[in-house]
Amino acid sequence: MELRSSPGEVLDRVARDGEVFVIERNGQPKACLVPVWFLLPDISPDRVAHELDTLHDRKEHHKLTINENKELEINCLETAAGENLVLSIVLPHGYPNAAPRIYAAQVPPNTPKRWPDGSLAIFGATAVWNAKNHDVIHALRLARVWLKEYAKWRRTGEWPIDAEDTL
Repeated sequence: MELRSSPGEVLDRVARDGEVFVIERNGQPKACLVPVWFLLPDISPDRVAHELDTLHDRKEHHKLTINENKELEINCLETAAGENLVLSIVLPHGYPNAAPRIYAAQVPPNTPKRWPDGSLAIFGATAVWNAKNHDVIHALRLARVWLKEYAKWRRTGEWPIDAEDTL
């Protein structure tokens, strides 16, 4: 009944607050109203197309998937320290306003410069990510710098010190 009397308000509650509504007819559940991110990545299709076009233009080999959290994941095969690694750039719901998370599969668990969730500590504070100027290519470029430092760490046992570390 709530949907009939104020459909706009119900849609706002679903989109804004993540509420879920089961729609019934004659006492039987017939449909479900859920936020888009419940089923699909909540990213503008135009932005996704732009990101993929940029990757193609730069001849970046990648694989696009949707992970278990319904986020877009761009995987690139990279080599660092003689090891084949998969870089996963996860575009979270709300991207590009939310910074991507980047993971390097197959790195040892004691690898430094990673956040508690295992993502690479590239962006630092989210203020470093600029939704207007940064994109997947920017994230990939920073991840490759991280991989070079990772390779040095694998060779020497010490993570290279950069200007940010000495401030």
